[in-house]
Amino acid sequence: MCAWYWLVIFIHVTKYYNQELRNSKQKFGVSIKWRALYILVWRRVDREVRNMESGKRGFLALLPLLLSFLFYFDFSKKLPSSDCSLLPHNHYWIASKRIVTPNGTISGAVEIKQGRIISIVAEENWHANSRSTAVVNYGEAVVMPGFIDVHAHLDDPGRAEWEGFPSGTKAAAAGGVTTLVDMPLNSAPSTVSEETLKLKVDAAEGRVYVDVGFWGGLVPENAENASSLERLLNAGVLGLKSFMVPSGINDFPMTTSSHIKEALPTLARYKRPLLVHAEVEVDLDGKLEMEDGVDNAKSYSTYLKTRPASMEEAAINQLITLSKDTRAGGSAEGAHLHIVHLSDARTSLNLIKEAKQRGDSITVETCPHYLAFAAEDIPDGDTRFKCAPPIRDAANKEKLWDALLDGDIDMLSSDHSPAVPELKLLNEGDFLKAWGGVSSLQFVLPATWTYGRKYGITFEQLASWWSEKPAKLAGLTTKGAIAVGNQADIVVWEPDVEFNLDNDYPVHIKHPSISAYMGSRLAGKVLSTFVRGNLVYKEGNHASQACALPILHR
Repeated sequence: MCAWYWLVIFIHVTKYYNQELRNSKQKFGVSIKWRALYILVWRRVDREVRNMESGKRGFLALLPLLLSFLFYFDFSKKLPSSDCSLLPHNHYWIASKRIVTPNGTISGAVEIKQGRIISIVAEENWHANSRSTAVVNYGEAVVMPGFIDVHAHLDDPGRAEWEGFPSGTKAAAAGGVTTLVDMPLNSAPSTVSEETLKLKVDAAEGRVYVDVGFWGGLVPENAENASSLERLLNAGVLGLKSFMVPSGINDFPMTTSSHIKEALPTLARYKRPLLVHAEVEVDLDGKLEMEDGVDNAKSYSTYLKTRPASMEEAAINQLITLSKDTRAGGSAEGAHLHIVHLSDARTSLNLIKEAKQRGDSITVETCPHYLAFAAEDIPDGDTRFKCAPPIRDAANKEKLWDALLDGDIDMLSSDHSPAVPELKLLNEGDFLKAWGGVSSLQFVLPATWTYGRKYGITFEQLASWWSEKPAKLAGLTTKGAIAVGNQADIVVWEPDVEFNLDNDYPVHIKHPSISAYMGSRLAGKVLSTFVRGNLVYKEGNHASQACALPILHR
C-alpha cells in the first residue's frame, strides 16, 4: 500500500506543479521548489514500485513514467493560448533582416525564453539553432527595442475620464511604447507621498498593457521635510518631478530653486533623478496683441507672447547654479537634474551645453511636437496645439533638430498630456483659456520617423533617443536595448508604410479629437509590440488581458 500512498501524493504534486505553470501571469515557468518536490516524490514512487513483487506491478509501474511525460516535459517550448499574449509560445525566435542592437543593425534572429532575451544570432547561424522552436519571421520589418516614454500623463486614478491606465497603455502598445513612466500630476490626488503612490500602483495593477513606472512629485511640503521625501523614495518612485511655474493643479504647487536645493542631497543618497519643468514667470515686455481693443485669444502668436523663451532661459539659469553641486566631489554628487520638454533651442540650450561641459550631471529632453510643428503654421483657434512651453518658430525647430542630431539634446519623450475635449475649448478656440497639452502617445514613433527622415535619422538614433537613454534616466537596467539578459520588450514596425490619421484609423487614446496629429499623414506602421516576451499588440489587436506590471524602484 505504500506505493499507492506515494502515488496519490505524486498526483497531487503534479497537479499543483502544472497549475502553477498555467497560472503564472508572466510565464516565468515553475518555481524551483515545485520542480525539486516533483523530482523527490517521483523518485520515491519509482522506488516503491520497484520494491513491489513483479506480479503486482502491472500498470502501476507505468504510471510514474506516464505522468512524468505529461507533467515534466519542457513546457517552455509551447504553452496554451494565454489571455496575456497573442502568441502561445514562451520560447521562440523573432527573425528579421533589420534588428537594431547596441552593436548596430543586423540580419538575424533574437531568441526569447520566459520573457527574456537569451541569444542574438546572425542570419547564417540562427536557422540551425531554431529547428525545434517557434519562429516569428518579420522579413524586412525593423525589430528594435520598445520605446520607453519617461514623460506621460495617464491621469489615473481620479481623472481617468481624461485618459486612464487601460486606454493609455493600449495606445502605448499600439505605438510601439513598451514602458511608460507616469507623471505625478493630473491624477487625483497627485503622487507626492507614500500613500498617494500606493493609490497610483493599486490603480495600475491588472489594468496596464505595457509596464508603467512612476515619478513622485517634489512640492514645497516634502521638499522641506527630508523624512517625508525619503518615505516617498523608499516606496519606490523612480525619481521626482517638480514645476518652477504654477502647474495648474491645486495639489501640485510649484517649487523654487531653494526647494530644489533642499532636495538634491536626499536625491544624491538615493541616486535618483529630479525632472524639472523649467519655466519661471518673468515680466512681459509690452502688452498682448490687441484686435479691436480685445486680446486676440484665437491667435497662436498671442499665446506665444505669454510664454516667451526668456521664461525657459531664466529657469535654466537658476538650475545650473544648483547643478554644479552634482559634479564629482560636490555636495550633491549622485543627484541628477533632467530638464523636460525643452522648446527653446537658443540661449536655454546653450546654458545646458555649457553645464555639461563643466561636468554637471544634467540631461535634457524634447518632444516630437516641437520637432514636427512650427508656430507660424498653427491655425487660428486650433487649441490642440497649445502646450507649455509652447511650440516656437520654424527657425527654432531647425535648431532643435540640430541639437538632437549633435547629441546636445539627450532623448525624446511624448509629454502626452490629455484632457476631456471640453477643456480644450475646441469650439471657442481661445488659446489663453484652453487646457494645455499635446495628446500624442500612440503617434510618437511614426511622428519622430516621419519628420526626421529628411534629416537622415537612423534606426540606431531612434533606439538611443527613445530606448537606451530613457532607460538609463529611469534606472531601468534590464530595458532599453535588444541585448542578452534584457527583458524582451520589442517593437516591430515598417518604416516605409504610410497612413492617414483620419477617422478610419484605429486610435486608442481616449480622446482622438484633441490630438494635434489627427489629420496628418505619417510613415512607420507598428506591426507588433512585445512586453516581457508577451505579444501584447499585433496589427490592430491587443491581448485580451492586461498583464504588464507596475514598476517600483527596489
